[in-house]
Amino acid sequence: IKAGEAGGALELILQRLADFQERAESLKRKVKSAMIYPIVVVTVAVGILTFIMIKIVPAFRDIFKEFDLELPPMTEMLVGISNWCVNYWYLIPGIPITIWLSIKLIRKFRHGRIGWDQFIIKVPIFGQLIEKNILARTTRTLGTLVASGVPILEALNITRDTSGNATFERMYTKISEAIREGEAIAKPMKENSVPGFHPVAAFFWFCFIGGPIGLLLYMLKMKQRIVDDIVVNMVDVGEETGELDTMLYKVADTYDEEVAVLTEGLTKLMEPLLIIFLGGAVGFIVIALFIPLVKLIEGLSK
Repeated sequence: IKAGEAGGALELILQRLADFQERAESLKRKVKSAMIYPIVVVTVAVGILTFIMIKIVPAFRDIFKEFDLELPPMTEMLVGISNWCVNYWYLIPGIPITIWLSIKLIRKFRHGRIGWDQFIIKVPIFGQLIEKNILARTTRTLGTLVASGVPILEALNITRDTSGNATFERMYTKISEAIREGEAIAKPMKENSVPGFHPVAAFFWFCFIGGPIGLLLYMLKMKQRIVDDIVVNMVDVGEETGELDTMLYKVADTYDEEVAVLTEGLTKLMEPLLIIFLGGAVGFIVIALFIPLVKLIEGLSK
């Protein structure tokens, strides 16, 4: 708005801001709507399975114990899980809440935030979605500011603050420093788009992705750039032709479309995966309970 007032183009600037906000909110709604279904299904499934483990399985266990049946390994495993749920039921909501609070606490510190942000944009499946979403938002923000006549250093600082990710903030900071020294945007963007190694990020990969396998995956992914060559090349062309804002808009449109396609694909993939998970869990419980139950009925009939 300040740039629009100074340049006598306030109406045009407000229209661009409105378009930007509409696109940003549309993208947020798509991502949130895609996450509602799996979150609700997983929450309900965990609640039902917990109820079965705490109320239903102990009743069968008492019946089997009364008739002194020798239980198969599958049933022994189910009874063990049930005993754990009965004795430590408070850990079922407690563990995810503790993990969430721990992450919030770690992110309060500078290196903790950097490590978590590096982890979250490279995590399998959802990391690519988060990374493309941030790239679409930041390029559109920068394009809007450049088109509005905001000086490039100020525009980069605003874009950095709106990225919401420490890895992207570091990249835009390095680009600003390079521009102060007389360089263009494209070259420092390419050079500073590699996250590199961070011990906190390695810790998250080890804890959440499977120990040594997670560390191995992290070592393979930490050198992957967060900005593709096509973005660098389009920014370079935009600088040479004086149409940087147009090229940034094209990049943002491309990544908006990729985020939409990726979100739709993940949503469609989630449904069969959740069905397989729930079917496997229910099938395991039914088989584990009915094998000794059949033996009990056969014994009584004899």
